[in-house]
Amino acid sequence: MVDPSAALAVALEEARTGAAEGGVPIGAALLAADGTVLGRGHNRRIQDGDPSSHGETDAFRRAGRQRSYRSTTMVTTLAPCWYCSGLIRQFGIGTVIVGESRTFQGGIDWLREIGVSVIDLDDRACADLLGRFIAEHPDVWGEDIGE
Repeated sequence: MVDPSAALAVALEEARTGAAEGGVPIGAALLAADGTVLGRGHNRRIQDGDPSSHGETDAFRRAGRQRSYRSTTMVTTLAPCWYCSGLIRQFGIGTVIVGESRTFQGGIDWLREIGVSVIDLDDRACADLLGRFIAEHPDVWGEDIGE
């Protein structure tokens, strides 16, 4: 079973790595049912010049091919955007652990509606890390969320 706090610690470490690299501080990891980290990553849009390199997609790509994703858990420091919510839906990821959704709601209501278990931890450290970035780089944040 996946421990939400331990899972979030992995994603938060990734978010801090992204911040240290000068990128958008959003981290994620894909975990097996027993909590084993299959892949971890962070938003690399700035670093790689790739608009599709979100934290969730980076973690998903690093996890490599899995026979099935139904028993996996995606943990992310911020509610997944519509693009990443689509990835979760497309591959049938069964559970999403969200660090916080106050800053951005993304597609979590839709994910819940289609039967994905969404656990929102409302974590202050996640909100503070991203909040500082948004205050310092509002233009980059707007670009990141498609505004």
